[in-house]
Amino acid sequence: MNQLFVTAKTWVKPILYGILLLIVFLLLTAGGSRIYQYWDSDPDRGATTVKQDEFGDSFEKVTYLPQGWDAADSLWFYTTTQGSDLLPYDFFMALEQANKKEAFSSSENMNHFRYLPQKATFSNPDALPVGFVKDSYRGKNYIGYTCAACHTGQINYEGTGIRIDGAPASADLDGFMSSLSKALKATADNADTRKRFIAQVLKRNGDYDSEAEVEADLKKYNQRIAEYNIINRSKTPYGYARLDAFGRIYNRVLEHVLDAKQLRKILQETLTEEELKTVLKNVDSVLSGDERDHIVTRVSELLTPKQVLQLRNKIFNPPDAPVSYPFLWDIPQHDYVQWNGLASNAGVGPVGRNTGEVIGVFGTLDWAEKEGFSLSALIGGQGFGNHISFTSSINVRNLRRLESKLWELQSPQWPEALFGRIDPERKARGDKLFTRYCASCHAEIDRSAEDRRIVANLSSIGNVGTDPKMALNSVNYLGWSGILLNQYVGVDVGKILVDKRAPAAALLTQADINVVATPDPDKWFLRRWGEWAYDLATAFFDNEIKPSIKQGNYEPDTTARPFASLLSYKGRSLNGSWATAPYLHNGSVPTLYDLLLPKKRPGDPEDGEYRPDQFQVGSREFNPGRVGLKSEGYQGFTFLSSLEGNSNAGHEYASGRTAQPNGTIPPALTKEERLDLLEYLKSL
Repeated sequence: MNQLFVTAKTWVKPILYGILLLIVFLLLTAGGSRIYQYWDSDPDRGATTVKQDEFGDSFEKVTYLPQGWDAADSLWFYTTTQGSDLLPYDFFMALEQANKKEAFSSSENMNHFRYLPQKATFSNPDALPVGFVKDSYRGKNYIGYTCAACHTGQINYEGTGIRIDGAPASADLDGFMSSLSKALKATADNADTRKRFIAQVLKRNGDYDSEAEVEADLKKYNQRIAEYNIINRSKTPYGYARLDAFGRIYNRVLEHVLDAKQLRKILQETLTEEELKTVLKNVDSVLSGDERDHIVTRVSELLTPKQVLQLRNKIFNPPDAPVSYPFLWDIPQHDYVQWNGLASNAGVGPVGRNTGEVIGVFGTLDWAEKEGFSLSALIGGQGFGNHISFTSSINVRNLRRLESKLWELQSPQWPEALFGRIDPERKARGDKLFTRYCASCHAEIDRSAEDRRIVANLSSIGNVGTDPKMALNSVNYLGWSGILLNQYVGVDVGKILVDKRAPAAALLTQADINVVATPDPDKWFLRRWGEWAYDLATAFFDNEIKPSIKQGNYEPDTTARPFASLLSYKGRSLNGSWATAPYLHNGSVPTLYDLLLPKKRPGDPEDGEYRPDQFQVGSREFNPGRVGLKSEGYQGFTFLSSLEGNSNAGHEYASGRTAQPNGTIPPALTKEERLDLLEYLKSL
């Protein structure tokens, strides 16, 4: 016994020293993470100018509005990776445009897709556009997205570009991905282009040492990006300033949870008996192997184009409900976020929802079935024994940091020096109109108050009358559960036992939880688990948003319909809304003035004022009079409200056509009253 005591005693000091060193290390890394945020403080925040583009836009200088961030804050937000791995970094820098020798990454090409061009700075030596960033995962470098790509806006006025942090981007991700696929295919198919590409990749002295390695990855990513575009093809084109983010996130989850057993069954249900004999002979080695990474893509390589489309239609849901990119100021202060209040902001909820975002924008998902016990699986609710490993490139540490930085972001205020003075008399009259027509759903807040909170006031799709497509998809979309089969997913009214086919929302929830529960695989053991524990504890205890019930006029969740409350859209504070055109959740109304007009219906007078059913999108030129972006007089993307998911009806409170939450319908505003209300909205 004495010997045992002596032996134990000799281990006490090393253990205590080890714990002390770990604590010191965590404190240093936490402090270091704050120091490096301020290394890049370029006074222009990296912004460059554009002489004139294809839509006639030009700006000779760029300015920023006071939003609580300085130059270092903005640049850190633009260049901090989330773990998105779209393409090998060397590939992106060497790639040419399809059938052109100009670089795909050129500022002119990226501006075409409305990604904001930047000059080289300390944190962005290759002059990547805002929100494009280098990520390193398991020894290789990738180009990927960070949230700034979709949530940094710019409006132009009389030669000045006004950058607005947290504002909706005008980006066309769908067009970008289609063009990227064409560029990769042209590179693979054309011998001269391929030769130049390989030479440029090797010249960079990065992750590739031989032509064979470059050729192999060119083939892989050519197929992978093409497959992504096939899976996510939508009959409703997105155009600029819109994306069906949730539809694409759902599809990424469904692609990576699918297992060989379910995929074999899907093929058996989809193909004819004759086709099945040939197909299974080709794909059997894939379905019976241990490797499950990108199993759908590897099987698709062995199918005909027709069979690929059949497989797509059987596995995936069409992401055909594009919505505007939401603005980010006051997002951390919300109780619920997303257009339909899908995500709670309490506890570690922000880290979970941001994890879903990175899943959607090409995080590497090395999900696999494993034998034996895993602490991560236990924390993720999988229990003991055999489990699913949710190893990924997703950088939970940076997701927490990015969310923390957003707490400091404030809404932009109307720049009177540029756009003209707000009329105080009109504003005063508009204030009274706002109280009567808007305040029941859109609370007024102090944009700079540290204790500000925003309630997402939900209105059911039946009451608000706006296009229901996005809300319906979020609830009705199902998917094959694959590796998540028989797991339990917690929702507000209980737990769902995952069947072979399950709500896509539940599968995403379970995936998010388990990715967050899995430490970074690129770090050594103590650092991996130490940082993981520190980040989750910080995310939880630093978050001042606590669990609360949803508020508004919506259909409540029940055990029979656990996602019923998602059949709603949320009203939020309108501070800074002047800088967030186009309007409504699906971007179907070009200006705030148009939003105060009714939609034209059969029988309406021909000489009345109505919301436009067709307009142009793509220009950044601002119209201060109507408060929105230039929507005619150039050849941009033509928005058609007649297409499914594009309806510009509903939310017609100012037109006397939509009832207030209490059931009353105030009279339609006159033109002068609309202008009064518009003047007040500018001031928020």
